Amino acid sequence: MSIFEDIKHSFRQPNNTLKQLILINVIVFLFFLIIGTPLSWMGFSWVEQITLYYLSLPSDPMEFILKPWTLITYFFTHEGFFHILFNMLNLYWFGMLLNEYLGNRRLLSLYILGGIAGGLLYIAMYNLLPGFSARSANAQLIGASASALAIVVGAATLLPNYTFNLLLIGPVKIKWIAAALVLMSWAFAREGSGNAGGNIAHLGGALIGWIFVKQLQRGIDLGRPILAITDFFGNLFKKRPKLKVTHRAANPFSNGRSTTTTQPSGKPSQHEIDRILDKISSSGYESLSKEEKQKLFQASQKE
Repeated sequence: MSIFEDIKHSFRQPNNTLKQLILINVIVFLFFLIIGTPLSWMGFSWVEQITLYYLSLPSDPMEFILKPWTLITYFFTHEGFFHILFNMLNLYWFGMLLNEYLGNRRLLSLYILGGIAGGLLYIAMYNLLPGFSARSANAQLIGASASALAIVVGAATLLPNYTFNLLLIGPVKIKWIAAALVLMSWAFAREGSGNAGGNIAHLGGALIGWIFVKQLQRGIDLGRPILAITDFFGNLFKKRPKLKVTHRAANPFSNGRSTTTTQPSGKPSQHEIDRILDKISSSGYESLSKEEKQKLFQASQKE
């Protein structure tokens, strides 16, 4: 099996949103890395720069109107190795938590919402505040930092006392990791720093990560419009199954009446919650399955 078949197989696995997001970011980064090197040898570096220009988010509103797709493409595009490395590590570590407790679809919607919020805040700040307006003419934004920080803050809001074991430091609660990352972005968002615009976008992603989980705990899913759009485009490229007609024999015990069964929906029953709580008290929280953790979260949501 070729490397392309390996990638295709990994990408097509079900319930695989986190790996898909990381794969897209890595593939785009490798494309510029592999193609850009021979182009530079031949004196055609401008080809790479033009391609990057049409993927990066401009701070100029009029320029943004001409390429509105960049509000999405910018947070799948990176240039520096350490830039993508830290973003993908944060996305993986904290995304695993959100995926386990909230599921694939909410992870996807928060990633996209975080990137959009970061991009819009970046454009707004560069055009409304005098400290940035002088630099807005040629400013372009790339990188998944806003999306990744939305995932980080979302996980820390949902599970503030969850602990990571950091190298050379030891166990640290993720709420302190998230707070440190947000504080760093705030400190470097001042005008004159090397990446003020990028750090402004980080703050937009962090804010939407906190709002998303807080609203979700109240029973409001801010990601539904995002999922509706992604489902629409996903269905356009999905192969439709062929129609298959089957004949079902009548049930001799139904007396000619049709019978249907319904599956329970909504929040889990109190009996299920009591069983899960008993399991926590006897074996600890980590003994719960993914489905049990999601049921426990559903039960905590307000009507």
